[in-house]
Amino acid sequence: MSSLDLEQTASAQRASLEVWFGILTKVFEGIDKLASLNLQAFKSTLAESQEIAAKALSAKDAQELFALQANQAQPTAEKIQSYWRHVYEIMSGTLAEFTTTFEAQTKRYQHDAQALVDNLGKHAPAGSEAVLTAWKSAIETASATFETTQKATKQAVEIAESNVSAALDAPRRSTRRVGEQAEPDEKK
Repeated sequence: MSSLDLEQTASAQRASLEVWFGILTKVFEGIDKLASLNLQAFKSTLAESQEIAAKALSAKDAQELFALQANQAQPTAEKIQSYWRHVYEIMSGTLAEFTTTFEAQTKRYQHDAQALVDNLGKHAPAGSEAVLTAWKSAIETASATFETTQKATKQAVEIAESNVSAALDAPRRSTRRVGEQAEPDEKK
């Protein structure tokens, strides 16, 4: 093995380590965002619970207590929905960063494999053209398969995102309809 080969190997290993550390950094950033979101949700829930408990203790009768409880349904549903939307945004953002890194690494590996086959082709003995052609064909097939899979995955992610968005919006619409139906009943 020549010193050039050792240098290329060391360079490839350094690049791989940088990618892995980059991925780990993104994982910890996602964990940090989730922890911050959970801490914020806990603090606001604690403060709201204290406020609701104070109002409940000052209620004069059961009807006032039930009204307090009914008035909390829609805001609580909206807060839960908002929380899960934030969780989803953090997770999808982290996944998008992973996907970008994965795509870049895959393209790099494809390029490196193609360069290796081209380099072997320059130094290959006579009669090895069939093997080199098979390798090139395998690399091209793998690249095409990756691109097809990548497109299908992106479509699946888009469909999943629209389904999650619809699922997150459904409770809010339902709660709003219930609230709108209850308002005319209260006016009677």
